[in-house]
Amino acid sequence: MITYRDLRGLTEFQAAYDLQHAVWGMDDLADPPDLMMVVQSEGGIVAGAFDGDRLAGYVFGFPTSDPTVQHSHRLAVLPEYRGQGLGVALKAYQKDWCQSRGIRRIRWTYDPLMTRNANLNINNLGAFGTGYLVNYYGSGGSYQAGVESDRVVAELFVTGRPEVRAEDKVAVVPDFHKLLRSDEAAARAARAEGRLAMQSRFEAGLQIIGFDPGCSTYIFGRLLREVA
Repeated sequence: MITYRDLRGLTEFQAAYDLQHAVWGMDDLADPPDLMMVVQSEGGIVAGAFDGDRLAGYVFGFPTSDPTVQHSHRLAVLPEYRGQGLGVALKAYQKDWCQSRGIRRIRWTYDPLMTRNANLNINNLGAFGTGYLVNYYGSGGSYQAGVESDRVVAELFVTGRPEVRAEDKVAVVPDFHKLLRSDEAAARAARAEGRLAMQSRFEAGLQIIGFDPGCSTYIFGRLLREVA
């Protein structure tokens, strides 16, 4: 049985550090145990999904300059536990954690060409895409394979989902991760094409309000009314 709770003690924070390398590779700049422990003590969240005593996944977030917004920095689940809903459950735990502390929105970033993450963030979690960041983390590391690391800013309203109106669509490559491994030039072209298409919609004042996984298409629109 999987249980969810805040991490306790340096041993569990070390497990979260090790989990980062297991998920993103040894060249990932993992957040160190002592940093996560201090951030938690100063008002951030470091919570885990536990299979007995084993840390199977975790979420790490911290306060921002706006006391009503938390930045969700990391969410990871070990490969052998994927497909069991742990990521969604960790986000639900985080949402309840924030709501109990008067935090109204959770903000994070994700690669807009990673369609599995788009489906999780936009459809399953109900977040909106509110902005576009070019080459946010640079192009180094095994995950990027030399291709620039663009990100979409995702925001989740803790207390409910606003009313929206759809206005436009943008299709992206269905499996960017596979493309990165097989054809770097094509991956670079896909990144550039997606960047131009999405930036133009954001510059027009639109936000990502949906994602169609069947055709790898983002739905852009406007928020008609925010939640209280």
